[in-house]
Amino acid sequence: MRLSLGQQMQLAQKQVLAPRMIQSMEILQLPIMALQERIEQEMEDNPTLEQTEVSSESDSDNDSDSREERDEENPNAPTESEKELVVDEEHNNEDDFERLLNMADNLPDDYEERSRPSRDQIESEGDRQHDAMANISARPESLADYLHHQLSWFEIEPAVRQMAERVVYSLDSNGYLKTPLEEIIPPAASDLNGNAQQYREEQLAIAEQALSVVQSLDPPGVGARSLRECLLLQLTDSMPHHEQLRTLIENHLEDLENNRLPLISKKTGFSIELINELWAELRKLKPKPGADYGDVSVPSVTPDVFVERGEDGKYTVRLEDTQIPSLSISPYHRKLLQQAAQQKDTETREYIKKKINAAQWLIDAIEQRRSTISRVSQAIVDHQTRFLDEGPEFIEPLKMQQIADKVGVHVTTVSRAVDDKWIQTPRGIFPLKRFFVGGTTSADGEEVAWDRVRLKLQEIVDNEDKSKPLSDDALVSALADAGITVARRTVTKYRKAMNIPSSRQRRDWATAEK
Repeated sequence: MRLSLGQQMQLAQKQVLAPRMIQSMEILQLPIMALQERIEQEMEDNPTLEQTEVSSESDSDNDSDSREERDEENPNAPTESEKELVVDEEHNNEDDFERLLNMADNLPDDYEERSRPSRDQIESEGDRQHDAMANISARPESLADYLHHQLSWFEIEPAVRQMAERVVYSLDSNGYLKTPLEEIIPPAASDLNGNAQQYREEQLAIAEQALSVVQSLDPPGVGARSLRECLLLQLTDSMPHHEQLRTLIENHLEDLENNRLPLISKKTGFSIELINELWAELRKLKPKPGADYGDVSVPSVTPDVFVERGEDGKYTVRLEDTQIPSLSISPYHRKLLQQAAQQKDTETREYIKKKINAAQWLIDAIEQRRSTISRVSQAIVDHQTRFLDEGPEFIEPLKMQQIADKVGVHVTTVSRAVDDKWIQTPRGIFPLKRFFVGGTTSADGEEVAWDRVRLKLQEIVDNEDKSKPLSDDALVSALADAGITVARRTVTKYRKAMNIPSSRQRRDWATAEK
């Protein structure tokens, strides 16, 4: 099948655009810490890249020049340097390399010395890396490590100790033993002379003894095989109403979960007041005793963008890119390129051209990333001014397509620009994606963000009469009275997502009886 000329041109264009656009999108999507790592790796792989010192005065001048280039009628329109990358390799980028060759002619005589890092720079970089390593937090002690350390305090038979260690390393992250003891027992040897059943019975008895040892360790409740067993392991004789608590745990956990207090009272003879008191004591126990321990610490968040409020009350964004090195193409390799061209050393020339081309791609992609994130963030902040002024309940509905139209880029560019990026605002630090929310229409035709619906729903539930909690239908009516029109299924969906119990489960029986 023959393709038309237009189809052929389209296919050719895609083939040329793909490599540069892919790299540009990859760089755009990286958060600041990942971008630093990417640059360090690129500098190791590409000798034509080097880090340059740029004064703040120079940066200010460049920013001023960039702003002057904007269209006065459309200040959000990208400048020439900010437009999405366009690839034109029809002539093998000869113009670019001719420019590089000409630049090499104007290099000073001491360019090689200038391109080398000074002793102070080397020492400063070494100190920076040392400080970074010194500030890395130590790996937190895992639950298995903590329990294994406690086992060393016990004088127990070697077989029981070995089995206890197998139990410890079979616990899940919450401290529960979900694996049956039969599966923890080591496999039988092949020379038991037909006594495999006896072996398993003996090993199972050892496993039961080992599990008892593990369940006596700290934190209380560890090694439990169910929630009921976990809570029972945490009971002590010194606790008030010890026996009544045991009764509730052993026989009425499901009734407590569903707030069936009158049924519990009928079966146990306990008053509603006592059941509420016992329930308060039960809430002090830990249903997940191992949750406080972990092998991996939660990483800290580094903002990519900062929002600052000016004296005029307007918000402006500032990128946190002071740690991103300013890159340039090595003068030394420019000179090598010129020499290779003069000596007609094709192999060397093509190698350096390839590396310089890759270096220039990276420099352009980083600059485009900076420009795109800055313009996208500013457009988001301009749209969500009420959120910053008055709080989360005033967040406005916002779609990525709206920002894409305003900035003048494709919606996928906006998606990549906000992906895994954080913004520091006067109201706290948020992921950039936080500001994109759907919405519904209020009674007066105003668009209302779903976040506002959720906040209002929580407010209504918090202030309801707990002796007669509102049903989902009543919550729909209460939201309508507040000017928010939603369907019952939407209220039910949000209530469950927000972990708000049903009206039956929210009922305060002690108040209701009065």
